[in-house]
Amino acid sequence: MADSTHALLTGARRAGPAPGLGRVLPSRRDVPLAAVAAAFTLVQLLLVRPGMGLGWDETVYVSQVSPHAPAAFFSAPRARGVPLLVAPVASWSSSTALLRVYLAVLSGLALYLALRVWRNLFPAGGVPAVAGALFASLWVTLFYGPQAMPNYWVAIGALACAGCFLRVRADRHDRAALWGLVGGSALMAWMRPMDAVWAVLPLLALALLRRRWRPLAALLAGLVAGSAEWVVEAYVSYGGLLQRLSDGSAIQGGLGWHVAVTDQLRSLGGRTLCRPCTGGLPNPLVTAWWYVLPPLALLGLALARRARRTPPTLIALACGASAAFPYLFMIGYAAPRFLLPAYALLAIPVADALVRLVRAPGGTWRPVALSLVGLGLALHLGVQYAVLAHTVDRTTADRREWDRVAAALHRLGVRPPCLLTGEEAIPIAFYSGCDSAATDGHNANSTRAIIEETARRIPVATLVTVSGSPPAYARTWPFQQMGDLRLYVAPMAQKGGGA
Repeated sequence: MADSTHALLTGARRAGPAPGLGRVLPSRRDVPLAAVAAAFTLVQLLLVRPGMGLGWDETVYVSQVSPHAPAAFFSAPRARGVPLLVAPVASWSSSTALLRVYLAVLSGLALYLALRVWRNLFPAGGVPAVAGALFASLWVTLFYGPQAMPNYWVAIGALACAGCFLRVRADRHDRAALWGLVGGSALMAWMRPMDAVWAVLPLLALALLRRRWRPLAALLAGLVAGSAEWVVEAYVSYGGLLQRLSDGSAIQGGLGWHVAVTDQLRSLGGRTLCRPCTGGLPNPLVTAWWYVLPPLALLGLALARRARRTPPTLIALACGASAAFPYLFMIGYAAPRFLLPAYALLAIPVADALVRLVRAPGGTWRPVALSLVGLGLALHLGVQYAVLAHTVDRTTADRREWDRVAAALHRLGVRPPCLLTGEEAIPIAFYSGCDSAATDGHNANSTRAIIEETARRIPVATLVTVSGSPPAYARTWPFQQMGDLRLYVAPMAQKGGGA
C-alpha cells in the first residue's frame, strides 16, 4: 500500500515534485514564510525587551568571549556553540540590548531558512507557514529566541534536518538538501551534542535500514563536525570523553529512568528552571495547549495516511518524539526550553491537520471546524502572551537585582580584578566584572587555600543568603545585607586593594 511503512522508505514521491526540489521556487511561496519570520523577530523585540539582563547560563556562555568579565567555569554538559554564536557582538560590546537585537534578527532569519526547506513538501502550500506561526507564537520560543541559549538553535537544526532528509529521499541528487543535512546536524551538535543525536536518531535509523548512504554520511559528517571541539575538549580539560559524559550526567542529577512529564507541565506557567520541581500545576488554561498538541499531531498523521502522503508527517512526528524522549523520561527536573526541538517538529503535523480541517470541502461541519480552530487559536495566543509577559517581568526584576548587588559590591571596594564566591556568584560576578569560584558543587573550580591566598592580593567577596552562614574563611569579614543576600567582603577590598 502507498501509505504503508514501505511507502515511507521507498514509495512514490507524493510529498512534492522531485525535479524542482533543489531549484529556486517562485517568490510568492516564500512570502508567508518571510512574514512569519519577520513577525517573530518584531514580537521578540517588542515583548521580550532588549534591555532584559543576561541570565545565569547566559553569563557563563557570554563570559567565554566577552572582555567585560573573566570566563566563568564551563561545566561538562555545556558546549561552545553559544559562545561562538554571540562572539560577533559580545567580543567587542558589553551592550545587552545590542546582543538581544542581534539574536532576535538572527533567530528570525534562521526560522525562515528552516521553514523554507519544507515549502514544497506539502500539497497545501500554507502548512510550513502555519507551522512556523504555531511554533513562533509559543511563549517559550519568543522568550528564548533572543537569548544566548542553545535550545532554540537545536530546534532550528532539527527542523531543517528533517525537511532536508525528506528532500533527499525524494531526489537523491538534491545537493542543497544534502548540505542542509550536514549544516543542520552540525548546528545541533555545535550547541548540544547529545540533543543532536536524539533529534536525528529516526533519520539515522531510516537511512541505515534502507541503505541510503548519502544522507547517512551527511548526517554523520555534520554530527562529527559539530561535536569535534566538544570531544577534543573532553580529553584536554575533563579527563576524557567517558569522564565528561559521566560528569554531565551527574550535574543533571543522574540520567536514567525519570518520568518528568508532570515536571514539564509545572514549568509551563513560566518557570524557566523547575529544579526541584515542586508545587502545584498551573491553571488548566495555561497547560491546555500541551494536552492538545499530541492528539492534533496524531490527527495530522491520520489525515496524511488517508491522503497517501505519510512520509513528511511521520518523519516530523518521529523526530519530535525522539527529541522529547530524554527530557520527558530520562531527567529528574524540567525546563520548558528543553522541549523546543520537539515543539518545532510537532508543529508540522499539527499545522497540516489544522490546514486540512479549515480547507475541507463545504458542508455542515466546515463552519463548526472553522469556529473551533479560530477560537482555539485566539485562546492559545492570549495564554501565551500572558505567560510571556509574566515571565519577562519576573526575570527582568531578578536580573536587575543582580545588577544592584554588583553596584553595592563596587561601592564596597570590590572592583576588577576581583573574585566572588558563594550564592549566585557566577551571574553576579559577570555583572561585577569579577571572576567567580566555588569549592564544591557542580561548578567547583577552586579550594579554600586558593581563595584565602587570592583575598590577600585582590578584592574578594562571599555571597551568603540571610538564612545561611559564611564559609570558615569569611566568618570574620565585615558584611552588608543587600536584599536576600549578605555580602561578606575581605578586608583587602576595604583597604582599596586591587584598585
